[in-house]
Parts: sequence; C-alpha cells; structure tokens
Amino acid sequence: MSYSQVNSKGVTYYLHEFDSSLKGGRIYVNYFFGKAINPKGRPIDAIPSGRCVTENAKTGLLVLKKLA
Repeated sequence: MSYSQVNSKGVTYYLHEFDSSLKGGRIYVNYFFGKAINPKGRPIDAIPSGRCVTENAKTGLLVLKKLA
C-alpha cells in the first residue's frame, strides 16, 4: 500500500520513488507525489526518515522536503 495524503483541496496524492544516475555513475533516489499510482516510480509505504511533507499554498501540490 502506497503512502497517500489528501491536500487542502481534497485531492489524494501518492508518494513514489525512482533511481537516477549522474555522469560519474553515482545513483540517487528521487521522490515525487502523483494523483495515481504511477508505473514510472515505485510506490513507497512511508515517508523516508529525515523528510517531511509540505504543501504549496498556491497549487496544493505536495512536496517532500529534507528536515533541517
């Protein structure tokens, strides 16, 4: 079951991750929210440690940010 959250506009978003690589061969993980389970990313069951969910006040889009 993927982590889901409803924004202030009542739309449900699901958290995903996918791997990307840099020119030097280093691999890092990208996170994104989608309105549906997306085949381009792997659904995540929980928020990764050291991160929090915030919402863009204008658009209502959910964003995963690093904790300070």
